Amino acid sequence: MTSIAILSDTHLEVELPEKLVEIIQKSDLVLHAGDFVSRVVYNSLKDLSRLEAVQGNADSPELKKLLPLRKVLEVDDIKIGLVHRASHSANLTGADMLAREMDVEILIFGHLHRPIVEKGDRILLCPGSPTLPRMSPPTMAELIIEKGKVSGRIIPLGIPICDYLIFAESLTIKEKNKIS
Repeated sequence: MTSIAILSDTHLEVELPEKLVEIIQKSDLVLHAGDFVSRVVYNSLKDLSRLEAVQGNADSPELKKLLPLRKVLEVDDIKIGLVHRASHSANLTGADMLAREMDVEILIFGHLHRPIVEKGDRILLCPGSPTLPRMSPPTMAELIIEKGKVSGRIIPLGIPICDYLIFAESLTIKEKNKIS
């Protein structure tokens, strides 16, 4: 049995959140679909577990030199593709085509900052973002591969965060302050 922690879009300059570290330490492998942002976070993940990763659009130039745009790996006879940007929207036609092109059974991608799982001929999986989610709670994913079978789950790491709602609330507070 292989336990895989799946991350994307961590967008951190410094340390990983403690809850994330606890989950990762229990995993055999970490797959990161880009946008670490800093080498510090990359090194932290590499110190915690075996790490396979690709670069994201917001990664530092140093990470972009170090990491490929795409990667295919085999875990317990299951071919897994790893990219940052597989689709520009919740329409996963492009991601499905990319999975076929890469000839993988599972395509893991990021960039959307919200969790998505689509099962068809292939599994398309975006783990969301543990730190900057969009219209969803902070999340990551976990896959278990055992004897050629794949199971998994999206793991919520907190309450939903929506920058728009925070912004709208700040306008309301300012307006109330003006009236006073």
